[in-house]
Amino acid sequence: MSLLTQDGRDFEALRRDFRHTIPERYNIGVDVCDKHCDRADQVALYFDTAAGEESRYTFGELKDLSNRCANALRSLGIGKGDRVGIVLPQRIETAIAHIAIYKLGAIALPLSILFGRDAVEYRLTDSATKAVITDAAHMELLASLRPTLPALEHLIGCDPNTGDPAFWPLVDAASPDFTPVDTLSDDPALLIYTSGTTGPPKGALNAHRCLLGNLPGFELSHNFFPAPDDLLWTPADWAWTGGLLDGLLPALHYGVPVLGYAGGRFDPRQACELMEKYAVRNSFLPPTAIKMLMQVPNIQRYNFKLRSIMSAGEQVGAEVLRWSNEVLGVQLNEMWGQTEFNYLVGNCAAIMEVKPGSMGKPYPGHDVTPIDDQGQPMPTGEIGELAARIGDPVMFLGYWGNESATGAKLSGEWFRTGDVGYRDEDGYLWFMGRKDDVISSAGHRIGPGEIEDCLLKHPAVAQAAVIGAPDDLRGSIVKAFIVLADGHQPSPALGEAIRTSVRSRLSAYEYPREIEFIDTLPMTTTGKVRRIDLRRRELARRQAEDG
Repeated sequence: MSLLTQDGRDFEALRRDFRHTIPERYNIGVDVCDKHCDRADQVALYFDTAAGEESRYTFGELKDLSNRCANALRSLGIGKGDRVGIVLPQRIETAIAHIAIYKLGAIALPLSILFGRDAVEYRLTDSATKAVITDAAHMELLASLRPTLPALEHLIGCDPNTGDPAFWPLVDAASPDFTPVDTLSDDPALLIYTSGTTGPPKGALNAHRCLLGNLPGFELSHNFFPAPDDLLWTPADWAWTGGLLDGLLPALHYGVPVLGYAGGRFDPRQACELMEKYAVRNSFLPPTAIKMLMQVPNIQRYNFKLRSIMSAGEQVGAEVLRWSNEVLGVQLNEMWGQTEFNYLVGNCAAIMEVKPGSMGKPYPGHDVTPIDDQGQPMPTGEIGELAARIGDPVMFLGYWGNESATGAKLSGEWFRTGDVGYRDEDGYLWFMGRKDDVISSAGHRIGPGEIEDCLLKHPAVAQAAVIGAPDDLRGSIVKAFIVLADGHQPSPALGEAIRTSVRSRLSAYEYPREIEFIDTLPMTTTGKVRRIDLRRRELARRQAEDG
């Protein structure tokens, strides 16, 4: 059942009238699976692979398999509070494992399939993970790490002839009867590590209630989800907040089927074929993915059924919004949130004006505002650190084993997000960048997002990222790293044409004084541009030039 209905109220009325109702006892696994006893024969999950292999699972089958998996894990000594790692792409075992772990009262530790040795070792060590469920592609790596991981007792392999024990024989032999652990809504359910700009990654520990806190924003960002025939797909890895809490779990909460695809790196043409084949109605598409779709020739030839698109992770920008509206016929809704405090701000094109470049407004049930260094709210139009009021059900429990890092994020009644922005006279919030992404040049504070959006309007630009490069005169200058669209070659003349385009569209102090053409941009596994890597690259280059 939806929390919010399109009954003539505007966005502000929904905000005014809504209050979270969080039960004392609540379990994500029961919520997204077991409660759907009245739709046991309805498809919950569709799966496709790069090889064209197809499968589907009903809610009844999902309950049976997750119960068996929970019993199997319990037989291995996994209990309430134990950490269980999941190193898998979008496949059935991933969904089964998550639901089973939640029912068991244990803590799911999803890990990206793109992680290298050091990243995996650090997270498993720091979390003292007791078991890991993985595939053949990652078994050798994990097996080689076992001598350094004293807490790791079991490596469970999902593919034939991998793992000790093997996933499917273990699950098939277990009983389908399981009574879920009676968890509190405040009990921990999910541990996701987030990379900061300094120091090692920190494990953000989320309670079962975090899913309930996501729902108002999820419904509105998909224009009053669910609607008849809705089916959701996202290319975002289920190992991350974007794929898991912004896609898989909330859709299952409403009994809406989800498409999973295991096909490696994002391929825009393959994405088009998938959305057409499965009549995808709803999608979370990161801005980078949309920009890649923008390069697909004659994309209108695909018979899309899209009803809603939510985009987050990077600033969307006016050009992406325009393209989605004109070419896909969908006015996408930008959303903003974090692993620690998710689905806070966004748009709902069904009932509010979407201002190109704005993140939108705080969703019902959430309070977000820019604050100053002393934790005081900033006046309208003034830039500050975006902060969310604590006590929100979507707020994390804290950083795993790191109370000092948790405390550093709190300022009175506010949680500091590390993102910088301002609120306009209509209550819309505007993202300027991370605190360390904002460029200070000759007294001007410049957010990279607006410049990157402007660069994308040039027909030669496929992708762009902007940083502040050191400059003796101005402190910093704007430098752009650009991936060119097919059919264009780097040249001084092209660089000057791009600079002129930005200068004419924005201002004399915002245009990129330097442009470097690059084959690929450094990305996180969730599709965000790693500007910190570009800053390091620039610093190393300048140090080399200085001898």
